[in-house]
Amino acid sequence: MFIQTEATPNPATLKFLPGKVVMDDGTADFRDEDSASEASPLAAKLFSIPGVNGVFFGYDFVTITKDEGPEWQHLKPAVLGTIMEHFMSGDPVMAKTHAPQADGDGEFFDADDTTIVTTIKELLETRVRPAVAQDGGDITFKGYKEGTVFLNMKGACAGCPSSTATLKHGIQNLLRHFIPEVKEVEAV
Repeated sequence: MFIQTEATPNPATLKFLPGKVVMDDGTADFRDEDSASEASPLAAKLFSIPGVNGVFFGYDFVTITKDEGPEWQHLKPAVLGTIMEHFMSGDPVMAKTHAPQADGDGEFFDADDTTIVTTIKELLETRVRPAVAQDGGDITFKGYKEGTVFLNMKGACAGCPSSTATLKHGIQNLLRHFIPEVKEVEAV
């Protein structure tokens, strides 16, 4: 098994491509060992590596975020070995009792804005999410209120130094172009 790695715009995050489907449906974002321990055998194993402080699963990739301590040259071999060992074992990525995170959970918007929200979601799905997934992250719709779009940033996007530029100059400009009602975009 050969696992490719890719740098992301976030220097504390690397994207690992095992050449297999990681999540058939949805994504999973773990920010601490406690949230991972029962939900995902793979995430639990990855959090046991000193220095790992974030694990994100996309369709065909695993994104690992490290703390400030270890350098990638020391951490990367342990992460590669853990991912390879897990996929070779045939164990599931997620526990059977844990469902992938649904994108629609906890959304908020006024019923009068349904048409605007539908267009926002379509643009996010077709133009934004594929590009962000290439960088090892995900951005999902959270809400819309009085011209402001609220988005969840996951994986490499969470805590990325360039995420503000991505939000303000990329996504905000795209949404404003197609939807004049959009005034700004905020991360939640």
